[in-house]
Amino acid sequence: MRNEKENLIIQLTFEFSLAIISYSEDLRSLHKYEMASQIFRSGTSIGADVSGAQNAESKADFIHKFKVAAKEADEISYWLKLCLASPYYPNPKEKLFRDLNSIILVISKIIATSKK
Repeated sequence: MRNEKENLIIQLTFEFSLAIISYSEDLRSLHKYEMASQIFRSGTSIGADVSGAQNAESKADFIHKFKVAAKEADEISYWLKLCLASPYYPNPKEKLFRDLNSIILVISKIIATSKK
């Protein structure tokens, strides 16, 4: 069994998922169900994709799973920026953006390093 506590990207994405769950529940409490669902799915799937990459069948599969995680990170960035710009949604906490940026940087580095 792998020790996920020592894996930085697993830890970052897990903590980010918890923050996304909290924000999506805030949206649900305001009856913003569609946006809450979009944010929940794209925000938590990053960690699921990264976790799945830990059991990749090959180097190419590992890279592919991280590329999918990168796409999900781009998607959640879009939804959070949309909420930030819209007067109809509560602003996401700045920490969500900082944490997402850290995740994107680590994922990009993992992909680049894995391609070598």
